[in-house]
Amino acid sequence: MDVKKRIKKIPASAGVYIFLGEKKEILYIGKASNLKRRLGSYFQNKYQPPKTRAMVSQIRDVDYIPTATAAEALIYEASLIRQKKPKYNVELKDDKSYPFLELTLNDKFPGLFITRTAKKNGALYYGPYTNVKLLKKALSIIAGIFPIRSCRNMPKKPCLKAHMGSCVSPCNGSISEKEYGKIVSEVRLFLQGKIGDLLKRLSERMREASRKMEYEKALVLRDRIEALSAMRRGRKPPPPLNKDIAELKKDLGLKILPVRIEAFDVSNIQGREAVGSMVTFFSGRPQRDEYRRFRIKHVSGIDDYAMIREVIRRRYTRILKENGNLPDLILIDGGKAHLRAAGDELRKLGPLNVPIASIAKAKEDVYIEGSSGPLGLSGSSRSLRLIMRMRDEAHRFAISYHKLLRKRDFLGKFKSGK
Repeated sequence: MDVKKRIKKIPASAGVYIFLGEKKEILYIGKASNLKRRLGSYFQNKYQPPKTRAMVSQIRDVDYIPTATAAEALIYEASLIRQKKPKYNVELKDDKSYPFLELTLNDKFPGLFITRTAKKNGALYYGPYTNVKLLKKALSIIAGIFPIRSCRNMPKKPCLKAHMGSCVSPCNGSISEKEYGKIVSEVRLFLQGKIGDLLKRLSERMREASRKMEYEKALVLRDRIEALSAMRRGRKPPPPLNKDIAELKKDLGLKILPVRIEAFDVSNIQGREAVGSMVTFFSGRPQRDEYRRFRIKHVSGIDDYAMIREVIRRRYTRILKENGNLPDLILIDGGKAHLRAAGDELRKLGPLNVPIASIAKAKEDVYIEGSSGPLGLSGSSRSLRLIMRMRDEAHRFAISYHKLLRKRDFLGKFKSGK
């Protein structure tokens, strides 16, 4: 294989690269914030050190693992080097100048920390790593997915991280040692780069929790799977939970945290070029790669309720057909009648048990199915501000699509001379 041609097809994104020899043996494993540029440099620079020139002369193929960030690549690189022991990777000694990740298995509730000293104390050490700044970012990514403790000395009561969902707060007995141990095993698999095994284990645990009707636990596991899957696809993982959704759960009287919310709006001018939009928020933040547009196909004239019905029907019929993930909350731009239309349509698809809320523009009144009137949320509440932010984003997205269709229609008529 022509290695230079192979490199041209590799993306200019962060990741880990692997040089292979004549017999597919691994020669070298490295990381890069830009794979294409880094790999190209090996064959463009004529003034390489003798050891590098010797290695390049033996390269017959190159493989790579895309990652969302250089920090994530740092973790994968270290785990692969430790597993494969490539010929040309420089072995770093246990020197104080290089940091390690320390998983304190010697503690009842292990934590994950950065340290410069690997001791024989029952803890597990990963590394050493050459870039402290990237290692700190990597630790932040791990903490955003696995709620393992990060405090050296456990406090007597939950801290801010516990309230934000980035720690399961073993300090106040909110989790058993056995359940906490499962999180520790997941972290170990992640640090070893065994993402496939980890996803399989998490999926099994999620199905088991669903069978036992432990839906909130199943939701947490599902979110962890989504985060890891996003990383595997080279995307940034969804952000950790924040306070806004905790308040939203309380104010709307929801049974589970509304981590994933899908918000809808429809737009038309005198019934022409009617469109619908859906925006997705994960942990209170927009996930733009999951936005969807709908060109209204089955409604004539101005009928917002029928349009909402069509959009809801099309969205969730497809989700059920593809066995996709349902949201934890559906938000409709409109009043109580819009809410009723969406709810009626959703129930036709089966007992999906997804709560639906709506927000009316005039007084910013929020309704939820089952309530006799508006919830009366304070204008300064986090919940109302989050709902308004999602509604405004859905409206913006619908209007942008509406304008795009009108522009296309105008250009089409102009070109045809009509």
